[in-house]
Amino acid sequence: MEVHLILKDLREKNHLTQEQLAERTLVTRQAVSRWETGETQPNTETLKILSREFNVSINTLLGSPRQLYCQCCGMPLSEDDYISREPDGSFNEDYCKWCYTDGSFVYATKDALIDFFLSHLPNPEILSDAERRTQYGSQLSQLKHWKES
Repeated sequence: MEVHLILKDLREKNHLTQEQLAERTLVTRQAVSRWETGETQPNTETLKILSREFNVSINTLLGSPRQLYCQCCGMPLSEDDYISREPDGSFNEDYCKWCYTDGSFVYATKDALIDFFLSHLPNPEILSDAERRTQYGSQLSQLKHWKES
């Protein structure tokens, strides 16, 4: 779905007039009208406000132009309910809610996350724990969180 249709749909689902949405996002009614006709799009700061207002991620507001993956565990973030939040309630689209909670990472080390994987993920190929540890470690090393640490 295109951005202008998403914005109009969210506004209508929330029973807001263009004027009410304009007040909540600190813009003019005309700006909201231009968004909904596709003439313009909200800027980055306004997208953050809209994200909070409608309780959806910015990726959702933009029509999900990219597939999000948790940059800690690699899980696809296919639904807004899976995406972590900052302490102020805003979405953090880099991480899932299971890896990043209340502004903190759940797994202090890559090894702690791998230990969780070993005890909770299936092993259909019947690999040894050492082989699985190597495999998970290699995959996790590709993700932003573990590249930076």
